[in-house]
Amino acid sequence: MSATTPPDGLTSLSTEEEAVMRALGRLMLVLPRALNNDLEREQRMTASEYSVLRHLSESRCGRMRMSELAQACDMSLSGMTRLAAKLERQGYLKRTKCDSDARGWNAELTDQGLARLREAWPTHLASVRRHIFDHLSELDLHKLANALNAIAADS
Repeated sequence: MSATTPPDGLTSLSTEEEAVMRALGRLMLVLPRALNNDLEREQRMTASEYSVLRHLSESRCGRMRMSELAQACDMSLSGMTRLAAKLERQGYLKRTKCDSDARGWNAELTDQGLARLREAWPTHLASVRRHIFDHLSELDLHKLANALNAIAADS
């Protein structure tokens, strides 16, 4: 059996399927870097910092439990704690004890943090348009979003 012969019950990828799989693999590596590079170059802000501020701005009352924020940003709790400490030093968020759980902590977006997010948003929007949507004008975006969400849900 060669490395390219599929085991019983499986079908080899077609040429088109192989091309999609390889393109998605490359995309998962280069797209986050490209978006991050644009934010760092133009705003002196990382994509992770932007993500924290964005998630807080979209949350109820601009506040989230640190564990929920870490999950939303796809970070470990310790990584989120370090990043939140940095953003707190910059005045963009404040950390407070949870009222309902003395062991838990909340991150709360400050007015300065919201202003910083609004300042960075045009850069992020332009980056997303340039790196993503300028290449998708001929596609059905609703179907694409559904397919990508199905892939993510299955993983």
